[in-house]
Amino acid sequence: MPDQSTQSTHADNVTPAYRTLIEHLFSAARRTKDALLFSSAYLVAIALAESVTVLIALSLPANPAPLVVGLVTFAVYMGDRLADVDTDEVSNPTQSAFVRRHETLLSVLSAAAYGLALAIALFGGPMPLAITLLPGAFWVLYASEWLPEVGTYFQRLKEVLVLNTSIVSLAWAISLVFLPLAFVNSLFTPAAAVVFVYFFLDSFVNTEIPNVHDRFADEAIGVSTLPVVFGVARTRQILYGINLALVALVTGAFVRGVLSTPVSLALLGGLGYTLVVTAFVGRTTRHTRLAIAGEAKAFVVVALFALATVAGL
Repeated sequence: MPDQSTQSTHADNVTPAYRTLIEHLFSAARRTKDALLFSSAYLVAIALAESVTVLIALSLPANPAPLVVGLVTFAVYMGDRLADVDTDEVSNPTQSAFVRRHETLLSVLSAAAYGLALAIALFGGPMPLAITLLPGAFWVLYASEWLPEVGTYFQRLKEVLVLNTSIVSLAWAISLVFLPLAFVNSLFTPAAAVVFVYFFLDSFVNTEIPNVHDRFADEAIGVSTLPVVFGVARTRQILYGINLALVALVTGAFVRGVLSTPVSLALLGGLGYTLVVTAFVGRTTRHTRLAIAGEAKAFVVVALFALATVAGL
């Protein structure tokens, strides 16, 4: 039977081993979190959830649209972070450092993702292919300096108040709504119109929330956003107004029978969630978490729809 000193020595040897293992696990978890966050990979999951919401709301059969939207989302957002790596050093130095460190790999992954999305869309015909090309074209218009001869004040649409956020929102809404319709050759119905407006305005809100944190960096490089021009408090009020307008839109669509009960309840519940998130705009220092919380509404909507369906509503 081992004596007490032997047991003590064994414990002393085991404890550092466990400590090292835990440190490695935490380090791996941190690296994984950084990769998902800074590479925009987490946005793919959000895009998939929103695409599923569209299929459900419009009663469309399963098709490749969610996969294509997810790939395009990764490609475009990663391309934007690569293009803005210099200016992001001010507003988001950790993200900028990550992008610089993995620039070659991220560039290849971004191009490969868009190429794969186009290849999948090609099998759907010319219309899905054209719609898949639109986000990339919008991004070029949004981020490139192609306006020098139009005027000396703005060089990129990204710098123009409201128009910058509207371009992002329009590209997002077109991809989410028109792509699944194109894959199954479905008509643009009143329900599709409601869902399109919903995602356009929802994306507008989600884009302006992180702009609150970036307002000083945006102002320094000449980018006009709601927080830069109107301040944080007024921006929060504007976002409240947009969300309440969406509540009215979804409620009206439900009353008129355009949207089903489960879909309406899920969307309204998601909007309630967004109103709570909006209340924290300018009132928290955890800006990244707030931005992700706003985008995570997509999961809330899907979960609420599942609950409403199970409940037989």
